[in-house]
Amino acid sequence: MIDPVEATAEELIRVQREDSSRLLAALVRRFGDLALAEDVAQDAMAAALETWPRTGIPASPLAWLLTTARRRAIDIVRRDAMAARRLAELRLEEERRSPAAPVADDGIPDDRLQLLFACCHPTLRQDEQIALTLRYLGGLSTQEVAAAFLVPVTTMQARLTRAKKRITVTRIPIRVPGAAELPDRLPAVLHVIYLIYTEGYAATAADVHVRSELTAEAIRLARITANLLPGESEVDGLLALLLLTEARAPARTDGEGLPIALEDQDRTLWLRPLLEEGIALAQQAAGQGGISPAGLGPHVVQAAIAAVHAEAASFDDTDWGQVVVLYDLLRRIVPGPVVELNRAIAVGQLDGFQVGLRLLDRLGDSQEMQRYHPYHAARAVTLEGLERYPEAAAAWRAAGACTASPPEGAYITRRLTRLGRRPLPE
Repeated sequence: MIDPVEATAEELIRVQREDSSRLLAALVRRFGDLALAEDVAQDAMAAALETWPRTGIPASPLAWLLTTARRRAIDIVRRDAMAARRLAELRLEEERRSPAAPVADDGIPDDRLQLLFACCHPTLRQDEQIALTLRYLGGLSTQEVAAAFLVPVTTMQARLTRAKKRITVTRIPIRVPGAAELPDRLPAVLHVIYLIYTEGYAATAADVHVRSELTAEAIRLARITANLLPGESEVDGLLALLLLTEARAPARTDGEGLPIALEDQDRTLWLRPLLEEGIALAQQAAGQGGISPAGLGPHVVQAAIAAVHAEAASFDDTDWGQVVVLYDLLRRIVPGPVVELNRAIAVGQLDGFQVGLRLLDRLGDSQEMQRYHPYHAARAVTLEGLERYPEAAAAWRAAGACTASPPEGAYITRRLTRLGRRPLPE
């Protein structure tokens, strides 16, 4: 017989991971106060831990928790005249301008999209946006968010407290932007999810190269957003990009946890289901009407580039001509040195290393590129292709000086060691 206390604990762990964001979002939408919502959600969890072993786990645990938390919040608001007045104003605003949230299969409205836009409001700093999104949409604990940022728990607690206070004081609305605002607001939401993924994909300062807990969380957030904003090309494009990138994960590091370059990866290790889903989504996104005036956003184009790589049986089979065309399109949508860097690498594969090196060297005047280790790594690989090994070694050393990642540093050391064993060209 299953111990009722253990069964309750296991169910609450499941709810915490899978449904806590829905519980919190519903409470925030109802009471307009993130701190209050967090407190009463925790109170409801504590009540469940005490009640369910005696009464049994309810048929809909989320509904039980939501009802309990709402009652607790109402009791608190009734004792606080200012909170009651703010709640009344919130209800008037909601009735006047907010569309109803979609209702999930369990009959409970899904308000996560409103909370996601609130967490990514432009009033908040970017580090606050990421922290709030991980904590309240991703369902990570404060300790887990602190680990994601590589900061002490007390520092993260203070950061989250300041961000929640900023939401209250500046009266950030808990709602989905209207059609007129969406083109300006959606990119920030997608950018936050993308930043979470990229930190997991190539950790900037952690002892491991890939942080799978962050990449998985970003994909989950992208799926939530895609489900709540169906038919939006940039959302589907972001999800496609993340899936196609994640599909390479088993081949991206060796037995020592060091990076493996794309050209050296064993493509039989790539995850076929993710590749197929990502390619289908990339095609779907490219055929949808986007929010940008041109009809295609940067994530749609990046997903198309990732799909070209995914469809190639080997590195040599890559359609570099198509990749260059896509980067030409991307540079018109979001011009910048990182796009130019990736385009230069693609051109070098298409037209030869000498042409690629000329493009890379033109970027060398940028201070941003001089501090960007992928730039120096790209020059190093290109110089190796031209058999200019001493210059390649200097470029690898420059790359090593620009990274704080131990795995990246070890990888660069390995490349330098390999270079030292090469005979000089005649």
